[in-house]
Amino acid sequence: MSGQKFLWVVRSPHDKANATYFSARSIKDPFHFLPIGFLERTKGVGLVVSSWAPQVQVLSHGSTAGFLTHCGWNSTLESIVHGVPLIAWPLYAEQRMNSVLLADDLKVALRVKANENGVVLREDIAKCLRGLIEGDEGKVVKGKMRELKYATAMALSQDGSSTKSLAEVAEILRNQRK
Repeated sequence: MSGQKFLWVVRSPHDKANATYFSARSIKDPFHFLPIGFLERTKGVGLVVSSWAPQVQVLSHGSTAGFLTHCGWNSTLESIVHGVPLIAWPLYAEQRMNSVLLADDLKVALRVKANENGVVLREDIAKCLRGLIEGDEGKVVKGKMRELKYATAMALSQDGSSTKSLAEVAEILRNQRK
């Protein structure tokens, strides 16, 4: 629908919040919920895998042009470190706050829009993907993400602010033991 190549890691939906975690590998057909013919129609364009993929390896790969994410903090940090622009689709907890920070403040993400019933339609996901990959808004997001990746690398370098701050905390703790 978007025309973009993709890797999609899916978990079969369940009516209990923790069920997808505990039953992810026990389902005989992990793709039973996908539309009929979806896997066949997307062959050559996309790869759908069940349950899990090595996220850091995927994000660090040069061909990864974007990441549709729930905006959990680990996923957010991994994306920033690897400079991968985001499509934010928060589900619960701090993810909504993170998505606002990423999209509105830092401008390193686009947010998918839910309809009046709170449902995100596939057309809206496709539009957001095209916007990130091909659109002017996506160019801005990519540029901001490059800047943030660089700033993060500088902060984490040997002489960076994060490294120095952590060393200061360690020194304070060492001095308190004396």
